[in-house]
Amino acid sequence: MSPQLIVSLVIFLAVFTQSMAGFGSALVAMALLPAVIGLQVATPLVALMMTTIEIFLLIRYRESINFRAVLPLIASAFVGIPLGVVFLTRLDETAMLALLGLVIAGYAVYALLKEFNERICLPEMAHPAWAYFIGLIAGMLGGAYNTFGPPVIIYGNCRRWGTTVFKSNLQAFFVVTSLAATLGHAWNGGLTPEVWHYYLWSIPAMAVGIVSGISLDRFIQPEAFRRIVLVLLVIMGVRLGLA
Repeated sequence: MSPQLIVSLVIFLAVFTQSMAGFGSALVAMALLPAVIGLQVATPLVALMMTTIEIFLLIRYRESINFRAVLPLIASAFVGIPLGVVFLTRLDETAMLALLGLVIAGYAVYALLKEFNERICLPEMAHPAWAYFIGLIAGMLGGAYNTFGPPVIIYGNCRRWGTTVFKSNLQAFFVVTSLAATLGHAWNGGLTPEVWHYYLWSIPAMAVGIVSGISLDRFIQPEAFRRIVLVLLVIMGVRLGLA
């Protein structure tokens, strides 16, 4: 199978997961794509993908956004994103992949444990400083690997955001930070012709992933689907870390 078809298939799975579960597109894509096209190509490609799909998902969830909760996260993420982009180009790729695998597997284990035991939770993080700290960490991880999600998802759980507000706030955060990460990669020379080549190949896969995910949302139990995704992320994260 050609690299273009493999990339398109991975992008479809990633976008379908995001449309169904409300999270996971970057985690799925970044767990699989580096083995096919390398980390230097995969990271800006996934940033482009996230910017594209989050615009559509934000339209769906726009009415429930709590801007007061999201703005501190976004503001500090803007500081972290350039640092992550620089780390991507300056540090050893093997070490970066191992760290990426650790982030993916670590988050998935935490989320799985929380699925089966609601008492598992970090502190409430009520102090405003937590939002800025979490946003900074998310920005650094997003700039390097596009994995903005884990810190912000954990923060949202600790702040007891309701389901609709949770999804809405995440999409608002992701669309702004993904766009910022894409601009950072452009500034750093990461949006190469190879990246654009794979992005154009992936557009049909993104469209099918969004439509099928939203259409099947009513027929598939979201909780069961989310748990399956988390188990797969643990496996993929461990394999990525040991590769």
